[in-house]
Amino acid sequence: MRKVKDEENFEDRDAWLETIMDEYGERLTKLAYNYVKDWKQAEDIVQDAFITCFKHYEKIDEIKFFKSWIYRLVINQSKDVLKSSAFKRVMMNSSLFSLFTSKDPLPEMSLLKRSEEEFLSRCVLSLPVKYREVITLYYYEECSIEDIKGMLGLNRNTIKTRLNRGRAKLKNMMERWGYDGEQA
Repeated sequence: MRKVKDEENFEDRDAWLETIMDEYGERLTKLAYNYVKDWKQAEDIVQDAFITCFKHYEKIDEIKFFKSWIYRLVINQSKDVLKSSAFKRVMMNSSLFSLFTSKDPLPEMSLLKRSEEEFLSRCVLSLPVKYREVITLYYYEECSIEDIKGMLGLNRNTIKTRLNRGRAKLKNMMERWGYDGEQA
């Protein structure tokens, strides 16, 4: 009898994990990408987060705000990756790094310039992490100041200040570069 109960619990856990993967997978990957700026690395971070969820299935009822918890998990893992010396060595030694620091736009970037939304996304990605994370959570993920407070562990006023400064930096960038992406 014990074995049947364990199999049912495992099926419930699998169904639950599949549900949260469908609901949060893409958004969490985009969130992680905003930190590490590498899609494969972002996918790995989210996969690790889902493994953590799977391992904590029995304790999931103890988590009051699941969305905040899983976002915080991805944010922390993304920051850990950024701090790791291996990540820095790979990014600094990568031939791709020289492409991103080149003054000449890549052909792919020329295609992206056609869309104002994509231009704005590139501007957001160029912000320092402390501004990028609150801008992303507030505008792209539509989280409230209170939700962001729970996810990042910051004071409400700090979040508001970072939102204001981030918006000002974005406005400045967009005015300087214009919507065609070229320096004025």
